[in-house]
Amino acid sequence: MKIVILSPRRAKGPVPGILWIHGGGYTIGMPAMVHVSLGRMLARHFGAVVLSPGYRLAGQAPYPAALEDCYCALEYMYDHADELGIRRDLIVVGGESAGGGLAAAVCIYARDRGGRIPIALQLPVYPMLDCEDTPSSADNHALTWNTRRNHRGWKKYLGVLYGGDHVPKYASPSMETDYSGLPPAYTFVSDGEPFRDETLDYVRQLQEAGVKASADVYHSSIHGFDMFLFWTPKARQARRKLREAYRQVIKTEEN
Repeated sequence: MKIVILSPRRAKGPVPGILWIHGGGYTIGMPAMVHVSLGRMLARHFGAVVLSPGYRLAGQAPYPAALEDCYCALEYMYDHADELGIRRDLIVVGGESAGGGLAAAVCIYARDRGGRIPIALQLPVYPMLDCEDTPSSADNHALTWNTRRNHRGWKKYLGVLYGGDHVPKYASPSMETDYSGLPPAYTFVSDGEPFRDETLDYVRQLQEAGVKASADVYHSSIHGFDMFLFWTPKARQARRKLREAYRQVIKTEEN
């Protein structure tokens, strides 16, 4: 598996490590997308080491291939923390869209495996979490992502599991019933895109389980507005709020 690694040129001792997972509806994308991602922004602003895994896409292999690859990358980051210059107690898992869904799944999977790898913060940005229609993902005709594309992505990713009654929580984190013990979370989403409801439901369920979690909602019908409309005030605000959420948790951990 190819992994793209972004490292600070000059670091005074070990720094936080970020596993940043690219989006693409589970069907397209590449690890080099990290160069235009929120993960790169965090690396630039905070001097973190970022790993972007080239997980298997659904056209190559359906679930659980992508999850296994992303968790393998997390294990690599943790087990090789010394040579990567990463603090094992300051590991962040995040990603956009399908990468956000995989980030949430990796956090659930890591917890269920006994928590050998502690995750300090999860940043599943407008995540693709729910394989079933929600009020915001049903009959959605937005340009960048919509109902038709969402169904196609889930069908490819789940394979024979698509439409079944027993979709695993590691494939569709919305199927989880116990959100306790997961890392604190921050995310943002737009109000007119398909993933609005599943994003807000995920944050609500984390909160109800006693996990510190929050979300900001921005007015837009564009999925990924922070990238497609990167120059707008709302996109700048979204990036700033993400940095604040990161800084707050990492500063707390460092103290």
